[in-house]
Amino acid sequence: MAETTIGIKGKFLEYKGKPLVRQDDELYYGNMSDKFILFLMIMNYKEDAKLHAKVPGKVMVQIIPTDGSQKIEKQGMADGLYEALDLGSAWLERANRV
Repeated sequence: MAETTIGIKGKFLEYKGKPLVRQDDELYYGNMSDKFILFLMIMNYKEDAKLHAKVPGKVMVQIIPTDGSQKIEKQGMADGLYEALDLGSAWLERANRV
């Protein structure tokens, strides 16, 4: 976990060096100081026989601006949380490069 000094102070889970925050079925990934962040919404869950637990099924992936506007830069769907984070982090990197 990392200590952050931007916005809310505290420790956050990190993925690829950026904060990852979850509240219920919504996840936010990225730095608020960047132009865009990644928004993930878990749409449903499925049963994993190996883990004997429910895991995210379909996940909506969106690139959203940090300036408060409602415009969605890019949107898609992914199967599972890993695929959603993998796809979304690539989109986010590209969007923040421009």
